[in-house]
Amino acid sequence: FATESGPPGHRASLSVHALNVLTGLPATGLAVHLSQLRGSNQAWMELMTSATSTDGRADKSQLASLQLESGTYKLRFATGEYWQQQGLSSFFPYVEVVFTITRAERKVHVPLLLSPYSYTTYRGS
Repeated sequence: FATESGPPGHRASLSVHALNVLTGLPATGLAVHLSQLRGSNQAWMELMTSATSTDGRADKSQLASLQLESGTYKLRFATGEYWQQQGLSSFFPYVEVVFTITRAERKVHVPLLLSPYSYTTYRGS
């Protein structure tokens, strides 16, 4: 998904996997926005926008070009639009997952399990 700056030879990666628990299938076509908390005013700066593929993952080649440093990041999933495309209404118009990357981490995986009226996320491996 992306790399983190660190000592030579040490690269961290970030990956995201969205699953539709209503169908048990990957959440295809879900818009995902990645932002980083930056500056003295601690404002969110958008780094990229993507949509999940048929396997429920964002475009790996697009995301691999990002250089993620230690810091606080936010993934925003456009869940309301996704469920509308499925012909369903939903309670959550979007889901935001905020997390921290440290220099010691080599791999960060953020799964999102999604239904129209609930969601679950955790730190994956």
